[in-house]
Amino acid sequence: MPIPEAPHRTTKYGLAPDGEGWFVVNAQEARWRDYGPLGKGCNFEGKRPFKQLGINLNVLAPGESLGLYHRENHQEGFLVLAGECLLVVEGEERRLQAWDFFHSPAGTAHVIIGAGETPAIVLAIGARGGRKGLAYLPDPVAVAHGAAVEVETSSPGEAYARFPRSTRTRCEEGWLPERS
Repeated sequence: MPIPEAPHRTTKYGLAPDGEGWFVVNAQEARWRDYGPLGKGCNFEGKRPFKQLGINLNVLAPGESLGLYHRENHQEGFLVLAGECLLVVEGEERRLQAWDFFHSPAGTAHVIIGAGETPAIVLAIGARGGRKGLAYLPDPVAVAHGAAVEVETSSPGEAYARFPRSTRTRCEEGWLPERS
């Protein structure tokens, strides 16, 4: 039996899938979130998160981090599409540039921070499976960049308490390269 196409719902912040099924949406037309000092992101999801795979397109200005230094029980992958980033992985710094891919096996402590002169665009992909095994860690290298907690916690609410709540937004001009 064929899988049906999911319809799109038009919101004041862009398009979102409205139900189960396959769909195609342009990232510039999809709904986004502004995470303040944690950059901007688009997860392409509707009201319900994808069941097996999380995928996010992120725009990080220099100094903005893609979350906080953490480890979890599921693997993740990050592809820098444009710009530069600083990866803090297991307490070490690594520079990432466009087309660098970082594979993070389950249990690897990490965070990615925008670097360079222009915003970075990062595609992040991760397995779903709950928050069991998630730990936010007070690594000194990540703390120096403002991208870690001061005290270890497994609570996202505690870890992100110092940040403003994210807000829905549209993709703004200049966040992504123009379509060709």
